[in-house]
Amino acid sequence: MKIELIKSDITKIEADAIVNAANSSLLGGGGVDGAIHRAGGKQVLEECQEIRNRQGKCKTGEAVVTTAGNLPAKYVIHTVGPIWNGDEEKNSKLLANCYRNSMNLAESLDSKIIAFPNISTGVYKFPKEQAAKIAVDEVKNFKSKNIEKVIFVCFDDENEEIYKKLLG
Repeated sequence: MKIELIKSDITKIEADAIVNAANSSLLGGGGVDGAIHRAGGKQVLEECQEIRNRQGKCKTGEAVVTTAGNLPAKYVIHTVGPIWNGDEEKNSKLLANCYRNSMNLAESLDSKIIAFPNISTGVYKFPKEQAAKIAVDEVKNFKSKNIEKVIFVCFDDENEEIYKKLLG
């Protein structure tokens, strides 16, 4: 599986699946979540509402999928990252679950290309270096039959530099 790093807006990425750093309500919010909902249009929101009506909120570390609406992808995988509270062990496991569960969903959808944002490093305040290491480790350790490429999409210079060092 090839790993690519780009600095861009995830809503512009052509991939089979893009991952949304969602909040537990699945109804959009700030940051990546708000951008994906705005760019994806009402179809993404309506499908998120259907999921909520069926199962309730999405738990931290879990992932659900919708179609991508107006985005240049087939699917949006919505995963809820942990809010950093200093509990390193618990938060690290939950963040690892975000990546693993998203990859499992992408695999089940026969996705060849999946794009990830920097989950939990914005308003959820997960330490960026630690979050990037978890992301890279989970992707490198994932055994896939379908996924050919994972794209880490960084919105800012700081995250891009962190990932460059890790991917060396």
